[in-house]
Amino acid sequence: MLILTCSSKLQLLESVLRKGLPETVLVCGAVMHINRGNPAQHEVVVDSWPEFKAVLTRPRKEVVKDNRDYYANLHAAFYREEDACRTLLENKDAVDWDKAFQLQGKQIFFPNGWDALFLFHLHYCFLFPFRLRSEPLHLGTLSPSDVSLVNDTWPFASNGRSLRYLRSLIEVFPNACLLDQKGQLVAWSLSDALGRMTHGYVLPEYQGKGHMKTVLQAIGRKLHTKGFALYGTVLPENQNSKKFLIRQGFHLLPLTNYPYCIFPSKISGTNTAFIRLRR
Repeated sequence: MLILTCSSKLQLLESVLRKGLPETVLVCGAVMHINRGNPAQHEVVVDSWPEFKAVLTRPRKEVVKDNRDYYANLHAAFYREEDACRTLLENKDAVDWDKAFQLQGKQIFFPNGWDALFLFHLHYCFLFPFRLRSEPLHLGTLSPSDVSLVNDTWPFASNGRSLRYLRSLIEVFPNACLLDQKGQLVAWSLSDALGRMTHGYVLPEYQGKGHMKTVLQAIGRKLHTKGFALYGTVLPENQNSKKFLIRQGFHLLPLTNYPYCIFPSKISGTNTAFIRLRR
């Protein structure tokens, strides 16, 4: 395995991944952030170079200090050959299996006996620029002081780690929100280290009025100007969100994504925490 640190190699990798869109979208988003200041302090691991068969993005080892923080310990993988990806994931220098972490990618296979639980998501990709329409409310940007409300309305938030994770997204990645005349939050959407739109929400009293469309237009413009493919995830049972996204021009990609949260058995309490996270 190799850790790519050369800027020219990382730029070349980005161009190769762009040509592989939409299947490469998760890893491509992470590499694009790395090439644009690396706000999440991630790095890229490949099985070989330049003819790579598997690529993995991960936080640098010094970034995630809490062994149970699977929110911040986000990995993404793309592979051309399954065996190459399996070999890379089994390499302890590539993946620290003593820490809880997320692993997201097109298709990820795990050897028997590895403790893996998953949430199944569907990917949508938006393929043309947004048009921002006029709204009675005004657009803004989330601040760290808003993190408690974002955390409270996120179904997968359960502890101080999720609060810390969401604060980091607000501080370093593009986001957008709608505010009422008193400056109170109405709706919002964040983006993450993989370059995807995520954690979108509209307060119940404002739902059904087109406000999420306005927020997506705003954050979509921000990401689009940076060159990112515009995509996000939605739970398969969330039929209303899927119908809404399709009406906005999103398309269901012809692939499935299995985000795994991995919990080393010697770290007590993480499985229980994950079960609470899913409810």
